[in-house]
Amino acid sequence: MACVRRALVSVSDKRGAAELVAGLEALGVEVVSTGGTARFLRQQGIQVTDIPAFVGFPEIIGGRVKTLHPLIHGGILVPRDSPEELAAAERHGVRPIDLVVVNLAPFEATAARSDCTIEEAIATIDIGGLALIHSAAKNHSHVAVLTDPDDYEPVLQALRREGEVPLSLCAELALKAFRLAARYDRAVARYLAGNVEGRFPTQLTLDFVKVQDLRYGENPHQAAALYRELLAAEPSAATATPLSGSKGLSYTNLVDLNAAIELVKELDDPAAAIVRHASPCGAALAPTVGEAFDRAYESDRASAFGGVLAFNRTVDSEAAVRIVEPAAGDPPKFFEVIVAPDYADDALEIITRKPSWGPRVRVLKTGPWTRQAIDARAFDFTRVVGGLVAQDRDLAAVGREVHVVTDRQPTEAEWRDLRFAALCAKHVRSNAVVLAKDRTLVGVGAGQMTHIDAAFLAVRKAGERARGAVLAADAFLLYPDVIEAAAQAGCVAIIQPGGSHRDSLSIEAANRLGLAMAFTGLRHFRH
Repeated sequence: MACVRRALVSVSDKRGAAELVAGLEALGVEVVSTGGTARFLRQQGIQVTDIPAFVGFPEIIGGRVKTLHPLIHGGILVPRDSPEELAAAERHGVRPIDLVVVNLAPFEATAARSDCTIEEAIATIDIGGLALIHSAAKNHSHVAVLTDPDDYEPVLQALRREGEVPLSLCAELALKAFRLAARYDRAVARYLAGNVEGRFPTQLTLDFVKVQDLRYGENPHQAAALYRELLAAEPSAATATPLSGSKGLSYTNLVDLNAAIELVKELDDPAAAIVRHASPCGAALAPTVGEAFDRAYESDRASAFGGVLAFNRTVDSEAAVRIVEPAAGDPPKFFEVIVAPDYADDALEIITRKPSWGPRVRVLKTGPWTRQAIDARAFDFTRVVGGLVAQDRDLAAVGREVHVVTDRQPTEAEWRDLRFAALCAKHVRSNAVVLAKDRTLVGVGAGQMTHIDAAFLAVRKAGERARGAVLAADAFLLYPDVIEAAAQAGCVAIIQPGGSHRDSLSIEAANRLGLAMAFTGLRHFRH
């Protein structure tokens, strides 16, 4: 436990500092402080003792050395339960410091700036603050260490209530402090590794914070929890805010939620997508989100039951009514999770008050996003037993490199469908083939060992809707069998990466069957 008679306050983030120090002074605690923090507190009308006056030695080297002094660290580290050590400390003029309030210079924010030089980043590395954290956290049986403004009020309450900071709270604060210090050092190491070793460093360190326990993992007998990257700012499945729902998320909910969000992020017009088992079973673009939902739902009504429904626009009341209105025939309509950037107030009420499943559906919002909000520098990770595979995110889209390889050119309407289909195929588990018509998915073949099997599934799903549709594949089509299956089903155009040494066979088949075909040059395997 910490009986607080003297506190040291040195903070970069001044949030809550004045209120904390005022509360400490009211309790009779002496407060010593460093230059910038002391000036800030005096501006708030709070008087503190400067570090140079406390230790009898000035701040030197441009303020880089101020708390690195034996009277400071001796006062923090002296064991209060050792009369001999206390007496020795007193002989040397060491006065105990019972509370250390410190947060660190903003290295991560500085280094993340695109215009930050390596000299500026290194100048921001906090040495004195880290030393204070380590000393106080090490001696947490006698000293409380505050590194997070959110913890100021609980400590003040404990001091007012009990006259001391309980040992259990001191231990929690010390753990948080050591984690902060470790994360800070890792951030510095990551930054230097990026400058010295390049994009993929020889040692990879990651920082995640627990968001919540999950209902279960991939299967009910597996426990699971969701962790968020500590500095993640991009709207995502890990950062989405729950608005309603009577039960928690499971592992499969989150995987599908991630797949759905990442698909609609890439669609510029109002869009809806429905995902089951990490692949879209429905997706559509339309003038309104309500119409996009209708089209996406009709893509594959049977597979949509129990899926994750995602939008790339605010859900309005019109869309909400369409979501909850009963389905004609089987299966009944139900979504495990609904996610959107935001919801109109009346729309959220419409969804959550539906008696049959409103309370059960989990409704989440991500907040608005733009293309600029997508973090292209982030890694995409896949866990393997004993290791981790890190790669760039697959953010490439169908662009100017697309070229037509057949005699027939796609029409303008076919081009719109081809680009939409190619983007959807990118988000389907490999091997993947999708059919689209009027910017709506009408058939999906996912996770097959050959593209012809995926094509058969997509065509069967589409049925009569395949006539006039386009086909997209995630990788090159090695044999003309997919082109022949597409033509037999009534498809009019194909988009694929190309790049096979047998491309000429596919091109010849497309020309013979009167199909237009374009190559993107981009493969999009998804495993």
